[in-house]
Amino acid sequence: MVVGDLVTDVLASLGGPLTTGSDTAAAIRETGGGSAANTACWLSRLTDTTLVAVVGDDAAGRARVGELTCRTAVRFATGAPTGTVIVLSTPDERSMVTDRGANALLTAADIDAALPGARHLHLSGYVLFDPRTAAAGRHALTRAREIGATTSVDAGSAGPLRLLGPDRFLDWVRGTDVLLANLDEAYALVGTTPGVSSEVEPRELAELAARPGPEELARRLAGYATHAVVKLGADGAVWAGPGVVRAPGEPVVAVDPTGAGDAFAAGLLAAWLSGGTPAESLAAGAALGARAVTTVGARPR
Repeated sequence: MVVGDLVTDVLASLGGPLTTGSDTAAAIRETGGGSAANTACWLSRLTDTTLVAVVGDDAAGRARVGELTCRTAVRFATGAPTGTVIVLSTPDERSMVTDRGANALLTAADIDAALPGARHLHLSGYVLFDPRTAAAGRHALTRAREIGATTSVDAGSAGPLRLLGPDRFLDWVRGTDVLLANLDEAYALVGTTPGVSSEVEPRELAELAARPGPEELARRLAGYATHAVVKLGADGAVWAGPGVVRAPGEPVVAVDPTGAGDAFAAGLLAAWLSGGTPAESLAAGAALGARAVTTVGARPR
């Protein structure tokens, strides 16, 4: 069971660097998106998966639900449109402009209606970022544990993590079985933010030189969850708790990074839930993440 956002992605694959204040050539397409929905679609190729989300009672919402390849417990809500995300993408990175729309209407009742029979609950961090849905997200983790299901949380995005506050987020996800974060998110939660102005004092440079690496970040995150995974993109990932395992990424020619982390999470969780070791789970995540970046869009095709 996966809980989180289902949106329309307006994906602009840029032909070069974004030219602010002017035109930038791009290939633009509209498709289904949302971190939770992406993970659910990838995961459904490997195991039975249900997506819990909310869309508007509109044409976009019906289209988004109709194209899902997983089981759905998606509510059509009146009074809010289906969420939309504008994704500006290059082969190396992506930037997003987000209107959560009906996703902000997710409630504890939506969780409770879908939870019976679930053996694992995966929660998108975006649910916790929004004060309108944070209580539902916390409820989901609590209820899943109460029925004996395992849990996982994807940290979502570094910017919202900093706005929410790392201490609050970590307190909410404490006790989760698997906590996933990319390097930026891991630094936002338990380390120093990467990316530094050249105009810094020598003392600050010394502090930055001592910045923790991925293995140490994973160890720190494992202080809050039973297992912690720090995703490193093409460089693989690190798993901590107990012990530390690092696995390489799969070498591929990247076309579009959108949804790669969601696919990685799906591959890793499917392997882990099937009894895979940390190394096997990391390898499965890397394989699915590599597959995701070789095509345009965030979903399996």
